[in-house]
Amino acid sequence: MTEPRRLEVLRAIVEDYVQSREPVGSRALLDRHNLGVSAATIRNDMASLEEEGLIVAPHTSSGRIPTEKGYRHFVDQIGDIKPLSSAERRAIAALLEGSHDVNDVLENTVRLLAGITRQVALIQVPHYSNATVRHIELVGLGAGQTLVVLIASSGKVDQRVILLPSPVGEDELGRLRTLLLSVLGSKPISQVERLSSGINDLIDPRLVPAAAAVTEALGALARNSAVDRIITAGTANLARSNIDFPLSITPVLEALEEQVVLLRLFSELEQDAHGIAVGIGTENQYGPLTEASVVATGYGPGEQAMIGVLGPTRMNYPTSMAAVRAVARYLSRILAG
Repeated sequence: MTEPRRLEVLRAIVEDYVQSREPVGSRALLDRHNLGVSAATIRNDMASLEEEGLIVAPHTSSGRIPTEKGYRHFVDQIGDIKPLSSAERRAIAALLEGSHDVNDVLENTVRLLAGITRQVALIQVPHYSNATVRHIELVGLGAGQTLVVLIASSGKVDQRVILLPSPVGEDELGRLRTLLLSVLGSKPISQVERLSSGINDLIDPRLVPAAAAVTEALGALARNSAVDRIITAGTANLARSNIDFPLSITPVLEALEEQVVLLRLFSELEQDAHGIAVGIGTENQYGPLTEASVVATGYGPGEQAMIGVLGPTRMNYPTSMAAVRAVARYLSRILAG
């Protein structure tokens, strides 16, 4: 389709339908948009768009709604992505700069993106294959419980509360922590489990059971840091859009709980010239997500991890694309600092 006016009519139909959820008629287009032509011309353009499979009449109404092909054509025609407002940029900076470690940054980022877009926000936790042990902390909580904290050079903080097999005082916990740091400090996270296995030979035999419990917890935390996972926020936003899922929203909600599905979804997206990937409807290979759309981009070192939003195909694509790109760029700067 090369007719610029028809592109404008398609754009107007998409914008109106995204806003109203109602089929869009020629009279509404004439009233709401400065298209500079008569109602008859608009009707002819709509007929041509329908012949091309870009819009469709959902029922006997004279109005039309975009098809999946229509959304794709609309997205492909987006030129410059409109930047966020200065107020939105300040809100992003204020929230993310107040975060204390990588976990906080990612959690705050995904909640922020869900709030800006009113969609489900998804963020892939980045791999830090070269991260080393920056610090280990052991904090007695009473009643035999101890908080084990593993801090990586990347800033990522993992922690776990364990129950020690025998009482251990604060001084003894301090000595155990010092010993663990002497063995594991500045060593690759990937080697924590192997290196910590020899700790028992270096400590008071009475502390061996407690040391075994602590090193087991550290090994689990190290393994967890190497696992691909995705953090989500804003599922309630999708639930409020259940009218956009004619069959059932339940399979979509269930898919959001499947980490493997979401990771595969991210891996199959292809970024465009803007650095943004948009998957619309059946372009998403996983069955339950063929009624949804995804907007995503890379972030962090090498932009190997992904951040994005998922929602109905009746999505405000320009706004979602702008928000995803802006948040990803700011997140990358925070992590690089």
